[in-house]
Amino acid sequence: MWNSLFPNIEMQDLWIATYETFYMTILALIGTFIFGILLGLLLYLTMKDGIWQNKFLNIVVATIVNVFRAIPFIILILLLFPFTDFLMGTIRGPNAALPALIIGSAPFYGRLVEIALKEVDKGVVEAAKAMGAKTRTIIFKVLLPESMPALVSGITVTAINLIGYTAMAGVIGAGGLGNYAYFFGFQRREFDVVFICTILIVLIVFLFQFIGDYSSNKIDKR
Repeated sequence: MWNSLFPNIEMQDLWIATYETFYMTILALIGTFIFGILLGLLLYLTMKDGIWQNKFLNIVVATIVNVFRAIPFIILILLLFPFTDFLMGTIRGPNAALPALIIGSAPFYGRLVEIALKEVDKGVVEAAKAMGAKTRTIIFKVLLPESMPALVSGITVTAINLIGYTAMAGVIGAGGLGNYAYFFGFQRREFDVVFICTILIVLIVFLFQFIGDYSSNKIDKR
C-alpha cells in the first residue's frame, strides 16, 4: 500500500533527513535561546530608565538586531558562507547551517525577550532595588523568573521559524527535510517525496508548538 502511494520514498533517506531537521532545529534553538536572552537583556537594561541606562549601547544593539532581522534568511546564508567556512570548515551539511540559523534567529528572539522583560511589573523590580539587590540578583531572581511564561512562548514561536529556516537551508545543501524535498523530490519531479516531507515538517511544527504551549501553561502560575 505504502509503496503504491509513495513509490519514490526511500525510508532510510527519509529518516536521515528527519533526524537532520531535528538536529539543526534543536542545536540552533539552544544557541538562539542563549544569544537571544543576552540581546534581550542588553536592550532592556540599557534602555531609558533602565538599570544600565546607556543610550549609545542601546542604539548599537538595537541596530544590530534590526539589521539581522531585516535580512531575508536565504540571503543571510549566502552572506555568511565565508564566515561559516572559516568556523565550521565547510558550507554543506547540518553543522554548516548552524551559524546562519542562530544568527538569523537570535535577533528575532532577542526582541521577544525585550518585550517579555518590559511586561514585568516595575514595582517588583523597584522593590528589589530598594532592598539593595545587585543587578545580577535582579536579573536571575526577578526579571527572568517573572517573564518566564512569555520567554517560553517566544522560544516556541522562534522554534517554528527555525524549522522553516532549516527547510530553506536544505535547498542549498544543509541537509534535512528541505534538502530531501528539493533535491530528491522537486528536481526529479517526484512529488510524493515533496508531499511526505511537507507532512513531516508540519508534524514537527505541531510537536514543538504542543511542547511550548504545555511548558508555558505549566510555568504560568497566574
